[in-house]
Amino acid sequence: MATPTRPNIILIMADQMAAHALSLYGNTVCKTPNLERLAAQGTVFESGYSNNPLCVPSRASMLSGMLSPDVGVFDNANELPSSVPTMAHYLRHAGYWTELCGKMHFIGPDQEHGFNQRTVTDVYPASFQWIADWQAGPAFVPSGTALNGVVESGPCVRTMQEDYDDEVEHCAIQSLYDRAREPENQPFFQIVSFTSPHTPFTVSQEYWDRYESSEIDRPAVGALPFEDLDYHSKALFFAHGRHRHKVTDDHLMAARHAYYGMISYVDDKVGRMLDTLEKTGQRDNTAVFFVSDHGEMLGERGMWFKQTFWEWSAHVPFIASVPGIAGGGRSDKVVSLVDLLPTFLDLAGADSPDLTGSSVLPLMRGCSDAWPDIAISDYLAIGPCVPCRMVRKGRFKFIYTHGHPALLYDLDADPTELNNLAEDAAFAAVLAELHALALTDWDPDALTTRVLNSQHQRKVIKTTPGAAPQWDFIARTGDDARFVRAQGVDATKGRLRLPQVPDVPADWPALDLETVADLIAGRQNLDALLK
Repeated sequence: MATPTRPNIILIMADQMAAHALSLYGNTVCKTPNLERLAAQGTVFESGYSNNPLCVPSRASMLSGMLSPDVGVFDNANELPSSVPTMAHYLRHAGYWTELCGKMHFIGPDQEHGFNQRTVTDVYPASFQWIADWQAGPAFVPSGTALNGVVESGPCVRTMQEDYDDEVEHCAIQSLYDRAREPENQPFFQIVSFTSPHTPFTVSQEYWDRYESSEIDRPAVGALPFEDLDYHSKALFFAHGRHRHKVTDDHLMAARHAYYGMISYVDDKVGRMLDTLEKTGQRDNTAVFFVSDHGEMLGERGMWFKQTFWEWSAHVPFIASVPGIAGGGRSDKVVSLVDLLPTFLDLAGADSPDLTGSSVLPLMRGCSDAWPDIAISDYLAIGPCVPCRMVRKGRFKFIYTHGHPALLYDLDADPTELNNLAEDAAFAAVLAELHALALTDWDPDALTTRVLNSQHQRKVIKTTPGAAPQWDFIARTGDDARFVRAQGVDATKGRLRLPQVPDVPADWPALDLETVADLIAGRQNLDALLK
């Protein structure tokens, strides 16, 4: 195979993998020798962030190089407009062959968004299945956010997610062999996107057995009293169904045990991809990146899933290995997923359009003088039902929840985010600066109108009588019914787990919107209500 003059680029993605769970970010439990191998060949970015702690908006932002409100993607049922160019379009203009292998959770009829080739169906439906409902408020608990995936945690024979990720790995590695056989001198861009370690926290026995129960660590911060929570966290308490299921200590430790096993499962796949690049002679001219779309709270602060700006949810792994740049480096500068597209264009020798992020190549080469050291993340889906934005600049994190008190944290002095500095006069200037950054070209009132209009329009389409449109990408026969489609997340993943485990029923009844509003406002007592 002739050697391209520009490097091939591979972006490997995990789903819902918290940076804090990895040894590269200080965790002493999780075993990830292949991610450590990749890091030894490249650079670990210590402060990498998701630009939206939710799957669809995060991926739309990453692919377009723009923040999610700017491309009109607010929740897990918004389509990325076909008029917005993605990494695939830009890199094809630069002469690259482009391929998507695995999850990208595209919504709507455009299921390729510029890629030359897509080799695997998506694990989730392409329809307007999961529209956020701000009119229902925090009482709205959609499929996939109830705590079934936590209280049913443990080992098993096989999971639906392993079915999917094994198919992704097979197709990705086969593509690497195919690319090695190509005689022409054309570089390739490949995204390989796994659905692990997303909930539910179930994993095959082999990976469960990589850890002894005595090894599993406990959350650094346990569950906080409900009355002490900020509004965003109170709202997610209900949107995540924490008022429905009681998570015992055994549930907590089993979930963390399975999550670490799921990460090791992904790590093995990263290792086999690196092995394939080396065996086929492509490693020396292939840049390899590893990221996640967002993190997972994993019981920290008593919280689960994502959709919040706390570190376990918003902070993501960001590892880059680039030919010609020495490995073993670490950067403490703040980066985010919108920096990937400018980086890829830099590698391709292509002009970068007016994008939100910047190329991280100068940071990898030790030049950080002009780096802005800022990450912005938005959240516009279930729970708080108002525009929310995070600004991370240097050591400080600012959290804006429209209509509610702001939060400010010094992550160097307070990595567990327990000391809110927003009312501390000594940090008034920092608060004012980050507040101004958050509101620059961002109007929360206008954004509220846009979000509500979008929800209404999509509900009309979703509920239109007659046959629903079929947008799911079909890679092989049966893909229209495989994995999660219209049946819902919890039901499908539970049904396809081997052996099947009956759903754990809720411990407490659902709450109506008025009761939830009273609880958040302090007009009723949660403990008394759930007794």
